[in-house]
Amino acid sequence: LKEKEISFLVIMSKGKPVGVVSERDIVQKVAVEDAKASSVQLEDVMSKKFRWVSPDTPIEEAVQKMLNNNIRRLIILDNDENLAGVITQTNLAEFLRSKLLINGMLDNIDSEKA
Repeated sequence: LKEKEISFLVIMSKGKPVGVVSERDIVQKVAVEDAKASSVQLEDVMSKKFRWVSPDTPIEEAVQKMLNNNIRRLIILDNDENLAGVITQTNLAEFLRSKLLINGMLDNIDSEKA
């Protein structure tokens, strides 16, 4: 996680997602058991219950799912339940920021035309 500068992994088995683990999950496990990080197995800390959406899920629905479940990341699975990606709070914030900026510019253009 540290080398790749990521804080979240999707754990795969036979090409299908079977769990998720975050940097925080590992830190908590190490702290609770006073263990070395190198001795902690992913299967011991991964969450086997995870939330997901399909690639065609509306942004609003993805945001609502994240808010309702108090999560920062959503897995994206295709129709065959293969991993298609991960969407994060940061991704959504950047998208919504861009959308607001574009809408603001369009409003300015419209008001200048009037």
